[in-house]
Amino acid sequence: MNIKGHAALVTGGASGLGAATARALAAAGAKVAILDLNDQAAADVARQLGGIAIKCDVADAASAMAAIKQASQAHGAARILINCAGIGPAKRIVGKEGPMPLEDYERVIRINLVGTFNMLRLASAAMQTVQPLPDGDRGVIVSTASVAAYDGQIGQAAYSSSKGGVAALTLPAARELAQFGIRVMAIAPGIFGTPMLRALPQEAQDSLGASVPFPKRLGEPDEFARLALHIVENGYLNGEVIRIDGAIRMAPR
Repeated sequence: MNIKGHAALVTGGASGLGAATARALAAAGAKVAILDLNDQAAADVARQLGGIAIKCDVADAASAMAAIKQASQAHGAARILINCAGIGPAKRIVGKEGPMPLEDYERVIRINLVGTFNMLRLASAAMQTVQPLPDGDRGVIVSTASVAAYDGQIGQAAYSSSKGGVAALTLPAARELAQFGIRVMAIAPGIFGTPMLRALPQEAQDSLGASVPFPKRLGEPDEFARLALHIVENGYLNGEVIRIDGAIRMAPR
């Protein structure tokens, strides 16, 4: 798919991987809508790239539906959805204070997995109504999994569960939506230099980067964004989860 001129939705686009992807899409000519709970930060990014910002709780059906409708009114039906919204708190299943509160686990699953599915179902329903492009492509959905889906560390039970769900969702969704000319992919990033990690002391960042086989550094959000754009543009990519991690395999802790 040639990105230029098409409408795109980016969840979690106010910072980190989402913001980098939103900027890259805009630079490629897309009409970008940034969907994020942090509407002020989303508005700041939107102003920079000439897009729009919409406050959205991806895990809430009504909020997500309203956000997609608002974006469609501004830009037309989106052919591109990039799911970057998510959280990653660390907590042991049984810690010093006892078992992990169930609501903590449920919150991670709700935002990371249910939110991804919610946006996928709503965006794909809208994509089915647009005219197919010459190659039959109506749209593409790219979700964010994680290497934690495959080698989650101690304290990542909730996060790994949620990202494992995103990874497992990708193929059945791609198979189901193939009849409509909609592709579904996911990216599994390793250790990336998001604002959360960049807030750590430099020594800690260097230590994390040194654990990557090559290159020995944190991944850059722009590298994630470039992969997301390639997926959109390469019409034969479908139903797969691509790791982008410098060949790292996470240790238990």
